[in-house]
Amino acid sequence: MNKSLLLDELMQLSPTERLDIAEKLWDSVHPPGSARPGEIVVLTEEQMAEIDRRLEEHKRHPERAEPWEVVRARLWAQFDK
Repeated sequence: MNKSLLLDELMQLSPTERLDIAEKLWDSVHPPGSARPGEIVVLTEEQMAEIDRRLEEHKRHPERAEPWEVVRARLWAQFDK
């Protein structure tokens, strides 16, 4: 299968058809029970406590925060090895 040709063909579809295919692809890879884009996520008490803990830690030490670009570069570097 040539992905480039497939993508070219898919781009010829209407936006509605492409969205339908995108949703079907998403459904094939997102973990069961995970929220879909736009859905409200209900967190457990443990998850909320962890968010609160991290927020308080950030308020105490904002200088420890890293810009997203730095974090992303570090994560991607792990896959480049």
